[in-house]
Amino acid sequence: MFNIFRKKSKQDAKLFYTTDVHSHILPGVDHGSQSVDESLEMLRAQLDMGITRVMCTSHVTAETFENTPETLTAAFNVLKKAIEEEGLPIEIYVSAEYRIDEYWNSEYEAGHVLPMPGNHVLLENSFVQELIGIDNMMFDLQVKGYRPILAHPERYRYYHDRRDRYKTLHNASVKFQVNILSLAGYFGGGARDRAVWLIQNNLCDMLGSDMHNMEHAEIIKDYIGSRDWHKLCEKYNLERRIINDKEFAPFLGQ
Repeated sequence: MFNIFRKKSKQDAKLFYTTDVHSHILPGVDHGSQSVDESLEMLRAQLDMGITRVMCTSHVTAETFENTPETLTAAFNVLKKAIEEEGLPIEIYVSAEYRIDEYWNSEYEAGHVLPMPGNHVLLENSFVQELIGIDNMMFDLQVKGYRPILAHPERYRYYHDRRDRYKTLHNASVKFQVNILSLAGYFGGGARDRAVWLIQNNLCDMLGSDMHNMEHAEIIKDYIGSRDWHKLCEKYNLERRIINDKEFAPFLGQ
């Protein structure tokens, strides 16, 4: 699937930012990492790609992964201790990727939200249909001091022929985070085409790994060493436009 991208050298497989805003690296809380050892291996892969700060955004989803701030913080503390013991030069922060569903509604109403630094909240829309009232919900989040980030908008097929919805949500101060895996073609041609379209139309604010395992890590490494990636970065000046580091710097004492 990935042979369509002509590779450069491994030395070119470095990202131009140091903050990953979307990952599933916490051990044993969703279908991402299943052990501390796997988490450490994934973090070493992040370091190889130039990432030194990782937002751990495990799934919070009705019925499948009904995580709470307590379950996520417990896994985070275990991993943080292991990082310190290994001496890895990487920072991690505990948060979540919240699927907008009935469980999110109850957790949000109860105030059980675990945001990233700066009150940023990563939200995942349904893959079946857009949530009724999503505009009001995003507005309410901002009124309450949260900064919503929509995870991988390129993957919601119901938006592919409704470009106006992308623009309406983005104009309402909702940041968009595109997956590098989508750009690499991992989720199919439709998701890749829409990811590129979002970049072309200044609707991509952040990039994320959405890394669940080492297979994802290797795919991302291969892609960011490809000519396609470097051409995309140069053509659309991504180094200037992507705000992964800039967005969080004020909240991390930088």
